[in-house]
Amino acid sequence: MGFFDYLYIFAAVMFALMTFLIILRNFQSKFNEDGIRKDLVEEYSEQKQEKDKE
Repeated sequence: MGFFDYLYIFAAVMFALMTFLIILRNFQSKFNEDGIRKDLVEEYSEQKQEKDKE
């Protein structure tokens, strides 16, 4: 195999890795440090308060 074949394989692996990392970071950014979705924090806190009242 020539140099450009190795370069093509390297570029394909780097593209796959970068795509995976972008998707992973996007997914992780949707959760806070407690593992709760950031857009559901208010609902979670309301449900927790209702359980504490009972």
